[in-house]
Amino acid sequence: MNIASVFQGIATIAWVGFLAILAMTFVRSSRGQPTKGLSTFIVIMLVAALLLTTVGAGVVFLQANQYGVVISAFQPNGYRAKPLGPGLHLVIPFLESVVPYSVARETYTMSGTTGEGQVAGDDSIEARTKDGQQVFIDASVIYTIDPAQLINLHIRWQNRYEDNVVRPVTRAAIRDAVSQYGVEEIVSTKRTELESTITTTIEKGLSDNSLILSDFLLRNIRFSDQYAQAVEQKQIAEQQALQAQLVVEQKKQEAEQARQVAQGQADAAVIAAKGAADARLLQAQAEAEANKEIAQSISPALTQYMYVNKLAPSVQTIFIPSGNQFILPLPDTTAPQQ
Repeated sequence: MNIASVFQGIATIAWVGFLAILAMTFVRSSRGQPTKGLSTFIVIMLVAALLLTTVGAGVVFLQANQYGVVISAFQPNGYRAKPLGPGLHLVIPFLESVVPYSVARETYTMSGTTGEGQVAGDDSIEARTKDGQQVFIDASVIYTIDPAQLINLHIRWQNRYEDNVVRPVTRAAIRDAVSQYGVEEIVSTKRTELESTITTTIEKGLSDNSLILSDFLLRNIRFSDQYAQAVEQKQIAEQQALQAQLVVEQKKQEAEQARQVAQGQADAAVIAAKGAADARLLQAQAEAEANKEIAQSISPALTQYMYVNKLAPSVQTIFIPSGNQFILPLPDTTAPQQ
């Protein structure tokens, strides 16, 4: 509660007291009862009420986030040239009044979701892209009144600036900016650029009407049902194509893996065969070398020894036809034959 409200409250109490005493005086007078002293009290209450009302009408207190336009009967144009800032001020009672304006940040939201925006129902901005697609934009504008331009704002718009400036300027800026981009650009590569373009346009539009843009929020972009279905079908087709491509790549990898396995097995078989052939060759060479060494080491005496050794010890008796020589000595196998 500020001091102006205090004076106005006390003045109200004084007027109530004045009226109560005045009524009591009439009642006592109608009954023939004495009213001495009440008349004087009536005059005192009347003067106090008038004084307090006058003071209350001349004292104005503005909060920290308020500025005021002084409407004055003493000014040729009907208002003071400069607005009042926050704090306590004195104006001429009954001849001047103050219209307060808040300079705090205000948010104006236009949304397709019920309950989010200033207007009930679907209040999103319908716009057309460069390629003719219909989109719906949800947006918020955060702005303030320019204190230095408050007089101009009051003259042109009074308290209608939200509906007559903020809303139409924002909607027009969004529609104009959207029409410069394709639908694919809006939802992907150019969204930031779109938001920047809208912000610049709104900032100028509000500045021309004594308002300051603090921020612009591009909350959401929605599409028509037909386009949304087309986008969904396209995404499904792309996913299916990607899945098919992945299957093909998988099959290629499996085929390559099988080929490499087969190649490895073939290489292993070749290596094994070559190893077996090399081993057989080495074995044959070793046998030939052994036979050679054996052939060089054979003598008649050794032959006879081995012959006899093969006969014994299992041979107990040898029968020799009459007239033939004994089994030993053996014939000389080294002598040339006739």
